[in-house]
Amino acid sequence: MPKGSFTHSGRMNLPQLYHSIILWIGDGTGLPDAILHIHAGLTILMVVRLISRRSLGTFIPFSFVIVAELANEMMDYLNYGMRWADTISDLGNTFFWPFVISLAVRLRPMSRSDYRQPL
Repeated sequence: MPKGSFTHSGRMNLPQLYHSIILWIGDGTGLPDAILHIHAGLTILMVVRLISRRSLGTFIPFSFVIVAELANEMMDYLNYGMRWADTISDLGNTFFWPFVISLAVRLRPMSRSDYRQPL
């Protein structure tokens, strides 16, 4: 687990703690930041799909990817300040494949079993 001081004035510094966890994950996997963003976006998409039981074509799982990535970028901003090149790259890497998958599912013809049955 990450080491270091995460307090400022006796309180936990959440952006620093979050950043140290992200660095720990990157160091532990050996994967570059871009690949971690791709994996995180796809993981969130699939986990929300499984938990919500909503089709990827509804864009509900994709909306959770958006919220999670925006929260991640807010933590980056609080820790580093505004870094546009990094932010744009992170957004593109995180959103691209979840969006493509959601759009492909949305545009495919629906089979009879895809229609929601009234309760």
